[in-house]
Amino acid sequence: FSGTDLVDGSCAHPTIPGKVSPLLPANHVTMAKGTGLVHTAPAHGMEDYSVASHHQLPTECLVDESGSFTEAAGPELKNKNVLEEGNEAVIQMLQAAGSLLKEEKYVHSYPYDWRTKKPMIIRASKQWFVNTANVKAAAQDVLKKVKVIPTSAVNRMLEMLDRRTFWCISRQRCWGVP
Repeated sequence: FSGTDLVDGSCAHPTIPGKVSPLLPANHVTMAKGTGLVHTAPAHGMEDYSVASHHQLPTECLVDESGSFTEAAGPELKNKNVLEEGNEAVIQMLQAAGSLLKEEKYVHSYPYDWRTKKPMIIRASKQWFVNTANVKAAAQDVLKKVKVIPTSAVNRMLEMLDRRTFWCISRQRCWGVP
């Protein structure tokens, strides 16, 4: 059968009892990249987030800042690192439920942190967006007081700030380092 036969269908979540997930079409899922059927994790990647947003799905993040499953993932997974013992726990849960069709080693193309050389887990976090001229003016005033080397970079940064329409105020980023 083709993927279009599955549109508007749903399936039971394999590790969260009672949870039903809709089957959704997505342009980034192709036969060239695998089976053409994948899970969607809206809090863990831009393509998945876009699909979830289009279908008004919640963006649940079941992974905390340390890379471990949260309580919302269930008691069997809580506090287990997703790349280590959490991965094995999910495999065991799928086996116990009779839902594991095949298991094989696969080298995933995770993004890697340049400092630690370890894989990074993309996860959603709360951020605040503001659209105000006061924030822009204050940022430009402060930037004019910063000693920038080379000095020619100041004008380029001021122009960039002037073109910015929305501001994301985030606690995850170290500001001031171009």
